[in-house]
Amino acid sequence: MASALTDKLSRLVKEMRGQARITESNVADMLREVRMALLEADVALPVVRDFIARVKEKALGQEVIGSLQPGQVLVSIVNRELAATMGEGVADINLAAQPPAVILMAGLQGAGKTTTSGLLAKHLIEKRRKKVLTVSGDVYRPAAIEQLKTVTAQAGAEWFPSTPDQKPLDIAHAALDYARKHYFDVLLVDTAGRLAIDEALMLEIRQLHTALNPVETLFVVDAMQGQDAINTARAFKEALPLTGIILTKTDGDSRGGAALSVRAVTGVPIKFAGTSEKIDGLEVFDAERHAGRILGMGDILALVEQVTAGVDMAAAQKLAAKVKSGAGFDLNDFLAQLQQMKQMGGLSSLMDKLPAQMAAKAGQMDMDKVERDVRRKEGIIHSMTPLERRKPELIKATRKRRIAVGAGVQVQDVNRMLKEFEQMQDMMKKMKGSGMMKMMKRMGGMKGMPKMPF
Repeated sequence: MASALTDKLSRLVKEMRGQARITESNVADMLREVRMALLEADVALPVVRDFIARVKEKALGQEVIGSLQPGQVLVSIVNRELAATMGEGVADINLAAQPPAVILMAGLQGAGKTTTSGLLAKHLIEKRRKKVLTVSGDVYRPAAIEQLKTVTAQAGAEWFPSTPDQKPLDIAHAALDYARKHYFDVLLVDTAGRLAIDEALMLEIRQLHTALNPVETLFVVDAMQGQDAINTARAFKEALPLTGIILTKTDGDSRGGAALSVRAVTGVPIKFAGTSEKIDGLEVFDAERHAGRILGMGDILALVEQVTAGVDMAAAQKLAAKVKSGAGFDLNDFLAQLQQMKQMGGLSSLMDKLPAQMAAKAGQMDMDKVERDVRRKEGIIHSMTPLERRKPELIKATRKRRIAVGAGVQVQDVNRMLKEFEQMQDMMKKMKGSGMMKMMKRMGGMKGMPKMPF
């Protein structure tokens, strides 16, 4: 959806350049393109109709002010209405309850409930400083309980054991009693899903809801489901008093379609978006920022957050002090910079948040190739002795051959890596004692990572 809508709007902006005002004719042209892009993205037809009507009402006859062009004004209106359709702003999770605050996870099998439960536990621990207990009420799907145990351990939360021969209600009561006795702030309950909606699933989850009286009942939906997401959302809304939505797999090609439809059908806010299956791959949903991504405007704020979260500030400060002292930049430091890049989620993840035009230019690079190159450099450095890492000048022909064999690469690869290291080393020497170094120390980790020499 993002690329289709972005391409159509960009073309319209160019066509409308130089026009003095927004007219019924150019609005009709723009809305026709937007309508097609939304329908192609599997947005529900009633949602598309309502959205188009709102944009048309706000756009017709609006004057073009200042330096803005008609196409830019129309894109601005579409952006605002996209955000409004998805809920406007941020809807934080509600934990205002006598501990433990119970969060019930609902949704179909395959939507990512279990993985998302672990991701949400991680978020609550890190961002809200809560003591979290998780429990699985899914006694039907093989390995569901063990899967929750695994992701809970990765999140740093505590897991309450359950077995397939137990009844979900008995599991829920036991977990709630344990959470109260051990002073947990939050109890996360992962419920059973089905491959399709059925009465047995709905009856079971209604009983769990009555027994637990959760403060949050979150509907987990696959953002790539398309029209099926609408029917699923409607069924769960009729069965349960939903309080929020979590969109999973928003890194897929059709992101945006389900976000627009599900919010409109359920009437409850989208609270989180799953950007990957990694343990930190859950972000608070911001409608305005998500609308910007759909329109190809990127999400620079999320990009900055991702970079700063992945960077070790203390290590960057230490590197700045080391270079300033004259100790020099060695291969251990170079390796640390490569590892910092991996901690930020990789180039592909960062690219996803760039504005469309910048991403298109960067997209001309083969990102998989670049990331393989980073891993190759790591392997080469790991094949060196501690002395060689500290004193790269010792690495001559014989050592290069040994390192190449150890890393499973050619000697030319070792030479290429050493050349790139020397370029960065030269850059560090030039920065020594300069204003740039002071800026690195003052601004912290993100500025402490020099530009990678690819």
